[in-house]
This record gives sequence, structure tokens and C-alpha cells, in this order.
Amino acid sequence: MLRFIFQFCIASGAFLFSFLAAWYEGSALLNRPSEWRNSTPITQWMVGHVHESSDILQWDFFIYAAQYRPTFPMIMIVSGLYLLILLGNLLFKKVRKWFAFYLFIISGVLFSLGYFSFGSLTDGGQKMFGLFTVCGLFCLLTGLITYLTVTIRIKRMKTE
Repeated sequence: MLRFIFQFCIASGAFLFSFLAAWYEGSALLNRPSEWRNSTPITQWMVGHVHESSDILQWDFFIYAAQYRPTFPMIMIVSGLYLLILLGNLLFKKVRKWFAFYLFIISGVLFSLGYFSFGSLTDGGQKMFGLFTVCGLFCLLTGLITYLTVTIRIKRMKTE
């Protein structure tokens, strides 16, 4: 349990630091009215057109940071994904097949996010597509290996 707490604290610290750094970097969106049309999809969806910088929602800062300064958003995604896998491993420790299904769901979400970032024209958007795809493949393969290991182990137990 001490290893879990240590890993959780390190990953949480990395997530929190990268979250704050990405938020700060994304706040540069307020000073770039030319980017408001392309970098504020959440605001446009929830509020409508952006007319002033005060109309922009905070979540759009992360989209802007991912498009133009993707380092900290990428660290945030990797550390957040590590936290999700770590918590899933703890929750589904007794029933490993559920952990495999949990990883399949995470990989589906990651592939969906990769699909939405596929058409991005920015360098950061293309990097995010690559990150989502690689992380999705990692979760898919890990889930598949876990599922097959559990299935083979169950078959061996039945034959003995």
C-alpha cells in the first residue's frame, strides 16, 4: 500500500503542476482575439460567439495550450492517465477481468479524443493526436494481455 500512496502522490503532483502550467500558458488566449474563433469551442458551444475576453471559459485555455504549447497539456494527460490506471488497478485488484474491461473503456475514450484531434492543423494538435493514439494502443494492448492472461488461467484451473 505504501508503493501505491507514493505513486499516487508523485502522479498527483505532476498532474497538478502541469495542470497549473497549462492553464497559465492557455491564458495567453485572452490577448489573441484572432484565435478566439478557432480555439474556443467550449465557449462557443455553451455561451455562443465570443465578443470579449471575459466571455471565454477557463476550459478553453487548455485547448489553446494544447494547440500551441502542448508540453504541459501532454504531461497532464499522461499523469492523469497514470492516475486513472493506478486507481483502476487498485479497485479491480480482485477481479482482473474487470480491470481489462476498464482498460478497454479508457482506450476507447483515448481513441475518440485522438479522432477529434486528427484534423488539427496546428503542430500541437498533431502531437496530441499522436499522444492519444499511442496511449490508446498501450491501454488496448495492456487490457488485451490482462484479459488473455486471466482467461488462460481460468481454463487451466478448470482442467486441473
